[in-house]
Amino acid sequence: MTPRFLTSIDRVAAAEWNALNPAGVPFLRHEFLAALESTGCVGEASGWTPHHLLLRDDSGRLLGGLPLYLKSHSWGEFVFDWSWARAYNQAGLDYYPKLVSMTPFTPASVPHLLVAPGTDAALVRRQLVEALLAYAQQHSLSSAHVLFIVDDDRDALTGGGFCWRKDCQFHWHNRGYASFDEFIAGFRAEKRKKALRERRRVREGGVVFRTLAGSEMTPGLWEIVFGFSARTFAQHGHEHYLNAAFFRTLCATLPDSIMVKLALLQDTPIAAAIFFRSADTLYGRYWGAAANFDSLHFETCYYQGIEYCIEQGLQRFEPGTQGEHKVARGFEPATTWSAHWIADGRFRRAISEYLSQERAAVDQYAASVAEHVPFRSESHRDPGNL
Repeated sequence: MTPRFLTSIDRVAAAEWNALNPAGVPFLRHEFLAALESTGCVGEASGWTPHHLLLRDDSGRLLGGLPLYLKSHSWGEFVFDWSWARAYNQAGLDYYPKLVSMTPFTPASVPHLLVAPGTDAALVRRQLVEALLAYAQQHSLSSAHVLFIVDDDRDALTGGGFCWRKDCQFHWHNRGYASFDEFIAGFRAEKRKKALRERRRVREGGVVFRTLAGSEMTPGLWEIVFGFSARTFAQHGHEHYLNAAFFRTLCATLPDSIMVKLALLQDTPIAAAIFFRSADTLYGRYWGAAANFDSLHFETCYYQGIEYCIEQGLQRFEPGTQGEHKVARGFEPATTWSAHWIADGRFRRAISEYLSQERAAVDQYAASVAEHVPFRSESHRDPGNL
């Protein structure tokens, strides 16, 4: 198997790359990664320089791939290593650039070590990991990070000298609900009343919703929706990671992967949430509003998304990082993992020890939060047992 590193996803044919992603996860699609590049959301100027890894056999057949970026900072990763970078700097070492495998700005647990159908999957994944580490060593990079990984990737990364980081998100699981009413009926009485009261406030305020697929979004509407999202970033003192051109491009190339919930008051848009979807999962990504409206955030980002999942038969809803407030609305603690290869042995030992303590704290936190899920015990079943 011959590894090759690409400075643009366009240097591999879309059909070849997409064949590595038979589940059709939107963030792994060639169209998604290409839109990030063509609209300037990633690239050398953004600090996300594409370094996608491919493995081919002697005949040129594509066997595997790894979305990969050379990073000059730690923004947009959602797995925070700023303190590691400071410690490196204080020791007179360069932490940047570093290698990061993830879809930029997207804290979703999806496959990274991509394998072509009909190949020895375990072998290809191991070869991808070996090529990744060989590149980091040959170029004297401080570290290589694979963020928000799935179980198959964990198996391949185990034994590669990686440090393991555990975190907690909050996901919604579809337990075969026929309607939102059936879902909310499983809540304890006081939690159900609170959720229904939040929804009623939005309705009584005269707000109505439109569900728009990517093909239904016009360039003008994208300017409005993106403006809402950019306002949210600005309120937190940041610029948006993406731009309206990215969403317009994606609607042209991958329209079925994107969905917008648009809130209107007297036919005027006042808020919106931007979602992505795969065959079985809804991913909440960006939200914004023209002003503050009572309970509108919960309705637009969570309740509307849950209703959509039930209507579409989607099995899981990942609304993004953080947010204990999601628990009261039917989301449950879910574990996420990342793997970190640190070149310097002294730092690797120190970071490994820290992460061991952090994992215990995360376990304790998740167990504590799980005690506050709103479901009645008799109505709540482990989604893994469905």
